[in-house]
Amino acid sequence: MSQTFLEALRDAPLVADGAMGTQLYNAGVLFTTNYDELCLSRPDLIERIHSDYLKAGAQLIESNTFGANRFRLSKSGFGDKVLEINRKGIELAHSAIKKSAHRAFVAGAIGPTGLNLKQLPQEERDAIRAAFVEQVEGMLSADLPPDCLLIETMRHPEEVQIALSAVRSVTDLPVVVLVSYDTFGTMADGTLPDRMADLLRTWGADAIGVNCGDGPAGVYDNLEKMRGAGLPLVAMPNAGIPRRLDGRFVYMATPEYFGVYAKRLLKLGVRVVGGCCGTTPAHIREMVGSVKMRAAASSAADTDDSHLRAEGGELVPAPGVLVTPIASKSRLANKLGRRFVASVEVNPPPHLSLEKTLAAVKMLQASGVDAINIADGPRASARMSNLAMAVRVEQQLGIETILHVCCRDRNTLGLVSHVLGAHELGLRNLVIITGDPPKMGDYPSCTPVYDMDSVGLLRMVRGLNLGRDPGGKPVGGATSFLLATGAEPAAMDYEGELSKLRRKIQAGAELVMTQPVYEPAVLERFLKDTEGLGVPVLVGLCPLISFRNAEFLHNEVPGMRIPDATRERMRKVGTGEVARREGVRIARELLEQVHHRVAGAYVMPQREYYESAIEVLDGFLDTRAETSAINH
Repeated sequence: MSQTFLEALRDAPLVADGAMGTQLYNAGVLFTTNYDELCLSRPDLIERIHSDYLKAGAQLIESNTFGANRFRLSKSGFGDKVLEINRKGIELAHSAIKKSAHRAFVAGAIGPTGLNLKQLPQEERDAIRAAFVEQVEGMLSADLPPDCLLIETMRHPEEVQIALSAVRSVTDLPVVVLVSYDTFGTMADGTLPDRMADLLRTWGADAIGVNCGDGPAGVYDNLEKMRGAGLPLVAMPNAGIPRRLDGRFVYMATPEYFGVYAKRLLKLGVRVVGGCCGTTPAHIREMVGSVKMRAAASSAADTDDSHLRAEGGELVPAPGVLVTPIASKSRLANKLGRRFVASVEVNPPPHLSLEKTLAAVKMLQASGVDAINIADGPRASARMSNLAMAVRVEQQLGIETILHVCCRDRNTLGLVSHVLGAHELGLRNLVIITGDPPKMGDYPSCTPVYDMDSVGLLRMVRGLNLGRDPGGKPVGGATSFLLATGAEPAAMDYEGELSKLRRKIQAGAELVMTQPVYEPAVLERFLKDTEGLGVPVLVGLCPLISFRNAEFLHNEVPGMRIPDATRERMRKVGTGEVARREGVRIARELLEQVHHRVAGAYVMPQREYYESAIEVLDGFLDTRAETSAINH
């Protein structure tokens, strides 16, 4: 790669591979085998495992040389093959990368000797240093040397210092040092994480971190204490604590759990995430998805929209372009602030026919609903294009739609094309969202795109509203979209949610549509905190249909929090129609408390109970004939 490892580390977070030993064990190689020697006797197997991690998206591949020092190899009778094994280990990693055509770095893996240094005289410590020098020299003799060296799974500070000193004596390659803490969060001699980090900086490590010994939660806690050293952080946790089932060790932490923790580690400032014992390509694939989403968010936050602004900072349209005022963009936009508006979500079917869907929309239209929301592959499900459905709804029934556009499935080129096409087909209302990751849906192995997040997409479409494409080039006119965005009043990271909402508004959002809310106090807090942002709010309502449904939403869906008292109400009423009606009452009670403080409501009926949406909105809708002058 033309870019060096440290340059890449500064530019963006990287994903390392997972366990080699776990994959070898799963392939039927017994623990009694010397895994490092397999570089010579089973190079095909080692290269295949590297390739599997590359296919999962790994950008940093460790050589299969963790125990390839003289002390460990001698126990298996391979002490005379140190140079050969280490050279071959590096070459196999490079070969896998070359064959995969993926961009990735090679890390020369260096593990501990397994000796207790406290009991050794000085001459034997000198021998340990010489063993590390020998191992590195073997790696450097490869046709193509490693991009960095990875000293890992170290428990004794003294051995870390010896290994670092040995490496520095023969090469100036970047050195990453990963240590392992016990259950009390200390090294073998009692050294605490903050002190260990300071020592590693003093001894000359280029990046530091934690691997092995614990799952993602424990690694996170220890890394949090190592941040003060100011060096790039690396996290490579085990897949939890193994259990012995049917004579085999099984690690219990799932790939999805690793994906969740990857996001938390990245927020902590970690620059490399990967896996140790028990992790597989599936774990790495989930972490890759999290890193892509994080990178998209960072890219969007840093997007330069200077091509849309004059020297004084104000937005400037392309030459000859007239920008459409908000109230003239659509009938829905014209109603905002003038009267209570209502939108109901009706999603595309997972099949070809729209007959039943159009009948539901017609019923909602007759009740006075202003617009139909149409999600873009909700919960990452495979459905008919929401663009196709929106065009059919508007052309056949005349009711406006609000088209969801998410960043999951299209790159920047695809998003520009999709949005311009929607405008040409007459659609004028968009909800801009990042989108649920594929792992939630029908095809969890699908590759997420996430060239940008909702903030970046809002900026892009605002640019089109000003007559310019993402590169600043005039597009021969201007779109006139009303730009809506989502928000989670019940988000666990509430301050982070507010911060992102402000960035969305700065990026061009003109309407906020909240996720479902069940607690009046939560909604009141949100409305109070956002009243100065100058953007109308549609409160999200999702009528419950049963106690089981309430429990699922509360426990399984992020951003949904249903009070104990509300769940108890649903439990008491039982099931069936009586439960559905109770869900409607709960939604109406909340709407009655806040309808005077919001621009309208956004109702999300479950399981096609569209009558529930009508019952929730009954009495709040203005069914008078529209008097808007907009012809659309």
